[in-house]
Amino acid sequence: MKQYMKLLPVLALGMVVESCVDDALLPYSVQKPTSVAQYEYLNNYDVLKSYLDRAKNPNFKLGLAASVSDFVQQGVVYEAVTTNFDEMTAGNAMKYASVVADDGTMNFSTVSNFVDVAKAAGITIYGHTLGWHAQQNMTYLNGLIADKEITVDPGDAEEVNDVYVDYSTLGSYTYWHGDKVDASINSDGNLLIHNPEAIENFYEIQYHVANGLVASPDIEYTVTAKIKASGDGYLTCCIGDWGGQQTAALSFTTEWQEVKLTFTGVNTADGFVMFQSGNFAGDIEIEWLKVTHKEAPSISLWNNMLLNSDCESDDTSCFYATEMTSGPKAATFGAAGTGADGAGRAIVVKSGDNPTNTWDTQFFVKTPRMMMAGEKYRFSMKYRADKEAGCETQSHNEPGGYVFYNMFTNPTFSTTWQEFVYEGTISEDQAGASGMNTIAFNLSVLPEANTYYFDDIKWELEEKGNTIPLTPEEKKDTLTWALDNWVKGMMEATGGYVTAWDLANETVSGVDNDGDGFYDLQSSENGDPTTNFYWTDYLGDIDYVRILESRARKYFKEYGGDPSKLKLFINDFNLESWWDGNQKVKSLVEWIRRWESDGVTKIDGIGTQMHVSYILNEADQKAQEDAIVNMFKILAESGKLIKISELDMGIVDKAFGTAIKTENVTYEQQLKMAEFYQFIISKYFEIIPVEQQYGITQWCATDSPADSGWRPGEPTGLWDSSFKRKPTYAGFANGLAGKVIAEPSEELSQEK
Repeated sequence: MKQYMKLLPVLALGMVVESCVDDALLPYSVQKPTSVAQYEYLNNYDVLKSYLDRAKNPNFKLGLAASVSDFVQQGVVYEAVTTNFDEMTAGNAMKYASVVADDGTMNFSTVSNFVDVAKAAGITIYGHTLGWHAQQNMTYLNGLIADKEITVDPGDAEEVNDVYVDYSTLGSYTYWHGDKVDASINSDGNLLIHNPEAIENFYEIQYHVANGLVASPDIEYTVTAKIKASGDGYLTCCIGDWGGQQTAALSFTTEWQEVKLTFTGVNTADGFVMFQSGNFAGDIEIEWLKVTHKEAPSISLWNNMLLNSDCESDDTSCFYATEMTSGPKAATFGAAGTGADGAGRAIVVKSGDNPTNTWDTQFFVKTPRMMMAGEKYRFSMKYRADKEAGCETQSHNEPGGYVFYNMFTNPTFSTTWQEFVYEGTISEDQAGASGMNTIAFNLSVLPEANTYYFDDIKWELEEKGNTIPLTPEEKKDTLTWALDNWVKGMMEATGGYVTAWDLANETVSGVDNDGDGFYDLQSSENGDPTTNFYWTDYLGDIDYVRILESRARKYFKEYGGDPSKLKLFINDFNLESWWDGNQKVKSLVEWIRRWESDGVTKIDGIGTQMHVSYILNEADQKAQEDAIVNMFKILAESGKLIKISELDMGIVDKAFGTAIKTENVTYEQQLKMAEFYQFIISKYFEIIPVEQQYGITQWCATDSPADSGWRPGEPTGLWDSSFKRKPTYAGFANGLAGKVIAEPSEELSQEK
């Protein structure tokens, strides 16, 4: 073991000690500066993992997150991991965007090398992460589900104008170059080019005949000019821009003709068509010119916006209900045999006796997108009830978010299955100020209780174009394949060595739009789809995690892993949130219950990230500590393995205040941070039962650099930027040992 990696006992933070001479060799005593002496107690600490009582915590793993590229070099980061920790989490190397290219090819060489080096060092790896909405290859994934071009007979293709110039409407013409040509609009409204004599360098006479061209290299373009001249001849036609052009000869005679040239591979966002006619002496007249391409004819298509339209999966992301004033909440699917075909399932909604309002019981159908006034749609469903009944329909902007009292002709329920189809246009009243995305059926129309059944529900949007959008089912099928391919590749690359994984990362949002009392999952509705790829939008809230889980277990076993050792975690941040009464951790536990409700899916553990800050305001800090205790209690009650997965710490003056930068943190504030580390770790051991203790991973070994993308310039580490121990190191160690933090002046007895 290299002594400096036990790890670099600190003498000063950010300071240079000017003398290394032992005081005992001097003929007089030397007073050590307080700024140096106050850190000397850290010299008495051993490596972090030595403070664990392995007899009490036999399965506990102490981890560090680090850069794989730094680790495999086997320098200071490698020493930090191997001397102080049991396990390592890769910062980015095992994430989707680090492996998957724009064309979908996957390169796992970095991952495989990481596994080899870690295995040789006896360090386990925590896999981060199989599923996430961030750091995905947006180009590849969005390309997979892009609209399909309509295949048509070439003879049926329509000609589309890219540029059309009628010179009679211009009045004048100035896009010409050189002083050897006279260009003007003549009395007939044609572009007249007069060239008194031919010249050797024909390109010195050139003039733009069309501008503003946008062209793609995979499309064939046709340049057509109605042209004649005072004699037979030709000119050179150039198409493109000043960064690159294609050329071809365009012939003309003394008679008006429509002359065509075709070009492929033209790529420009602001290009032109330019003629060069220096090799012709005489007059050239052009009446008009156009650039065109052919594409499939525009057709009208109906695109179903709903997931699980046939009601055969457990995905309720498009279907909600309020039953006897309770809700809105996820709709209930009936058992097999309740569906319209007599074998499948249907959505079942029950109303009660003596309702106060017709909306005491409601069924909601919600689209994944807002619809605005003027959009044409078609709604269809199969439906019946135990008793004949009417209903009312409304437009909402979320389930329960009333907008307008009338959506369409109200269907009447009978005791046998019927099909309802309505085609219409969203009105301004139905859209409201910001759009609508939900149709509500008011079902409390009878004085007595009734049961309603819904199946084969479609809400289709009319779209026109020459491409066909994939249906939700097609998108789900395609992305299920992509997710399967990704998990398979990662499990093959790790070869069964990585036995614990973040199955899904940061799944829970901080909003409850559906009003069920729990936070919704992350999606394009509550996030940013321009930078993130929300798998749940296409796979569904329930099936997303179930697909991940089933593939992870399948391919882990297939590529050499022992299934009994595989542990799959759901990892998230802000589970310790005091500002909402720990609502996020409560929501995560509920979502795990839903994912596991099929009796097949199994989530082994929960990771709580804990990117915390010590708060100098005592009341705010106390509220934070109380919420941490409450979080651990909720996690313990879940019965799952619990991991503090990404622990690091900053410091702020007040809750949600500005972070104090590393250079401005005082020694006393560092001690407060150390005490907070000790508090967090000791509470973990105190509250989480031994059999549920997976471990703790420190996210930042050292303080974050000022130019870092993560908590820039903050004192996040247990070591400073030179790998010298900080007081937080002592707090962390004492928490692992179950001890209170020692005062700097105490003589500590820890063995090195």
